[in-house]
This record gives sequence, C-alpha cells and structure tokens, in this order.
Amino acid sequence: MASHTSPRPPGRPRTGVHEVVFAATLSTVEKLGYARATVDRIAAAAGVAKSTVYRRWPSKGALIVDCLLDAFGPAPLEGADRAELLASTTRWIAAKIAEPGVGDAFAGVFSDAVSDPDLREILSTRLQDPYRLALQDALGEPEERVLFFIDVVVGVLLHRMGMTGAPMADADVSALVEMVSAHFADGLDPAR
Repeated sequence: MASHTSPRPPGRPRTGVHEVVFAATLSTVEKLGYARATVDRIAAAAGVAKSTVYRRWPSKGALIVDCLLDAFGPAPLEGADRAELLASTTRWIAAKIAEPGVGDAFAGVFSDAVSDPDLREILSTRLQDPYRLALQDALGEPEERVLFFIDVVVGVLLHRMGMTGAPMADADVSALVEMVSAHFADGLDPAR
C-alpha cells in the first residue's frame, strides 16, 4: 500500500536558521574580532553551509546589520518625560553595545561602511532609520536633531569600545546621559 504522506525534504530542517546564524555571528565576532569573523567561519560555527548564509544575506555586512537588528530589537522608548526617555534610551544603547560581540560587530560594520556606499545605505536604511523615526516620533524632534543625538550617543560608545576594547563603564554612561539630557531634554530651541 502506497503512503500518501510526502517525504521530508532532504537536508536539515531550516526552522530557526536566522537565530542560529545570528548567535554564531556574535560568538564568532566576540572570539575572533570583526575582521576575522568571515562568512565561512560564521557558517561553520552555525553548522550550516556557506551557501545557506549567502542565500539569506548577500554580504557579511548585510548579515551583520540584520544580526544587530535582532540583537537590539525594538527601542524601549520609556520615560515619564523627555529627560527620562533620553536617559533610558542612552542606557539601553549602552547596554546593547556592551553585549558580547555586539559592540565589535557594530563598530566593524560601521567602519566598513565608511568606504562602501552600498553597505552604508544598508546600515542607514535598515538599522539607523527605524530607530531614528521612532525617536523623532517620541521626541517630536526633526530628523537633524535626532541624528545628532544618535551620532553623539552611538559615536561616543563605539569610540570607547574601539579605543579600549571594552564597553563604557556605568559612571561614564551616567555622565553621557547628563550631557545628552542637558542638550536635548528641553526640546527644540529656536537658536539651534
């Protein structure tokens, strides 16, 4: 008697490939550094073929951007007022950049984007724009002011990571929160 069930497709089931590849990406970046974390090494760490990675992401940069999106998740735009919202957002960004592999991956893809216009476009539209738009909406600020906030906070945090190899200490994050709040907490200033 013939079976009416269809045979399982060949190969491993692909459920959860993104999660496995993202975990392997951050782990590989943490262990080897961004430059040495090649797609070959990431695929091997994930236990998938390199072609599996390239079917989903056309480049290492595109993979890293999606990995960062997954690591960051939605911005928790919380706070009773502007100052609290700015403080919680700054602390959230600092905590995410301090997670194993995340700061190194972010700094590496950011550095690569400086001389790669295609990657810069991916980084800008896929990673920065969703957070920028959410902040613009939450703060009621124009694009230029929110971009400046992002530049200051992310730039300082990545600079510290790049210069020391370690995330910013909590006391320094608190000082950054105070500096950012002094400039942004009161909202728009016509003189700016």
